[in-house]
Amino acid sequence: MRAGDSDRQDVADKLKIALNEGRLDLNEYDERVQKAYAARTYGDLDGLLDDLPGTIPVQRAQVQPHHPPTPVQQPHAVSRGGRPGVAPAFGAFLLCTLIWAITSWTSGEAHYFWPAWVLIPVVIALLAHFSDKGKRHQ
Repeated sequence: MRAGDSDRQDVADKLKIALNEGRLDLNEYDERVQKAYAARTYGDLDGLLDDLPGTIPVQRAQVQPHHPPTPVQQPHAVSRGGRPGVAPAFGAFLLCTLIWAITSWTSGEAHYFWPAWVLIPVVIALLAHFSDKGKRHQ
């Protein structure tokens, strides 16, 4: 069958897209465009787009569509006691208390007990744990 101007232009447009995407170098593009505009039949247009993605019918395509993986639910960080976040916060409190005790002991006087501020996350984590546990048992 005879190819029309719109058929030749369609092939040339697809070749231009391939050139812009870096799939063809300038020499390949020029050679194929010349063949496309010189084509008299659909047979003359065959082969000009076959090695370019998106130009092969889906039934013949070897590339499979991308399906993003489903996100995996990460478990919450849970300490050995089953309380999320309590163990690390309590460990930080103990470390700060040790530092406070050493500095107080070496200076010979008791300083303001600033590690109490580090207890705030421990208390919040415990309250969250127990309020969540109470909701589950209702």
